[in-house]
Amino acid sequence: MADLPGYLRTCLHTGKLALLAILVSGGIVLQILACALYNNWWPMLTVIMYVLLPMPLLFFMGSDASLLSESDNGWVNATKFLTGASAVGSIAIPAILKHAGIIGWGALAMELSSYFIFVLAIMCCIRLNDDDDYYSFL
Repeated sequence: MADLPGYLRTCLHTGKLALLAILVSGGIVLQILACALYNNWWPMLTVIMYVLLPMPLLFFMGSDASLLSESDNGWVNATKFLTGASAVGSIAIPAILKHAGIIGWGALAMELSSYFIFVLAIMCCIRLNDDDDYYSFL
């Protein structure tokens, strides 16, 4: 991609950012539709987990250690644990609500698809930030 002109690389990166915005917007729409279509706002409890999910990364990942590598650092291990617990909670809350009979199958399907769209957006964002030549056009 280094042989492309600067304006074309800028356009491609803008398209990637637009894709991220569309994915996040689609996840939010599915989250709201899961509640509004079935006239039951209990599935909005998963929004708490969506807010709590990045908090350990923001608070504890100030060290030089990578999140994906093995580490003996206690803060990195705590970050991995709390992030994993929040991710499991994002799936568990709709499943528990369905098991208790509070929400239906349609709301559960929309909640889980919203979660997977958010995960896809996060993975795309990580991939976008891993591009070495992202800021090379500046």
